[in-house]
Amino acid sequence: MSEGIPCLWMRGGTSKGAYFLASDLPADPQLRDAVLLGVMGSPDPGQIDGIGGGDPLTSKVAILGPSTRADADVDYLFLQVFVDQPLVTDAQGCGNILAGVGPAAIERGLVPAQARETPVRIHMVNTGEIAVARVQTPDGHVSYEGSARIDGVPGGHAPVPLMFRGLAGSMCGSLLPSGQSVDVIDGIPCTLIDNGMPCVILCASDVGVTGRETREDLDQNARLKARLEAIRLQAGPMMALGDVARKSVPKMTLVSEPTRGGVLSTRSFIPHRCHASIGVFAAVSVATASTIKGTPAASVADPAQGDCFAIEHPSGAAEVLLERDAAGQVVGAGTVRTARKLFDGRVFPVPK
Repeated sequence: MSEGIPCLWMRGGTSKGAYFLASDLPADPQLRDAVLLGVMGSPDPGQIDGIGGGDPLTSKVAILGPSTRADADVDYLFLQVFVDQPLVTDAQGCGNILAGVGPAAIERGLVPAQARETPVRIHMVNTGEIAVARVQTPDGHVSYEGSARIDGVPGGHAPVPLMFRGLAGSMCGSLLPSGQSVDVIDGIPCTLIDNGMPCVILCASDVGVTGRETREDLDQNARLKARLEAIRLQAGPMMALGDVARKSVPKMTLVSEPTRGGVLSTRSFIPHRCHASIGVFAAVSVATASTIKGTPAASVADPAQGDCFAIEHPSGAAEVLLERDAAGQVVGAGTVRTARKLFDGRVFPVPK
């Protein structure tokens, strides 16, 4: 490791992360995680001695390798490196970092570029599901230039459409792991749902806030965060996730009426700090919950016109496409993200 590790540093959606080939990291998970803590500079609130940005959104890792499945082109393992704890977890996927996987796989030679556009079938190792990304490859090279815009990211970039199937129960075994659309925890009606991301969805008003507060205001609300954590710890076993005290799932998502023309407004915790926007899979889970009668999400939602669900968040809105069957049940989901290569070189972890 003294000579550095090949690393792509990329923005994927509204997150940033380090993209590695599995062959460039230790095969032993404990050794690998120690290296990644050193790469990011954790544990330290500022991650001053690493490339992490002192925020969960910029302390993420994608590990890529040849696919172990016949129906995919590349394996993608997502790892969340905690900022202020010596902890690396694979307990969740990340749809934002996923947006950079297709481009990174082509950049690293795992997938050959096609003319104009290259579909990349991605095996999401965390959940076992398959996503298909369509990457712009004019002249046989990845292009990051374009006019697609997503809230939370300035400027326009090449679109990266992502489509998913079979997300229900990705980590919990079923869409509604408790068997109910609404559970009451500590007196608060909650929906425990997993359509790509395990989430506990509850009305902001039920925990004494409006849901329109800034991220900073919510992060400073110690009483609210303690209450949400108490609910989260109880929800974990109910969602077949076990003890979640040291896990990054489930996500706690407050919902309220939309204010900017979307379906509903969200404030998502990941799991202890308020997200600057909302994760792709969390947005899919929230949009799905809004279609289920009687849930907190449905109670505040302005129904979508058609299959496009705009999920409002502190930085704007995330558009989710839901495919539903004749009975109205969600059977597929998609979204458009963007990604950009920030640098390609070698990273030097803190020596251990």
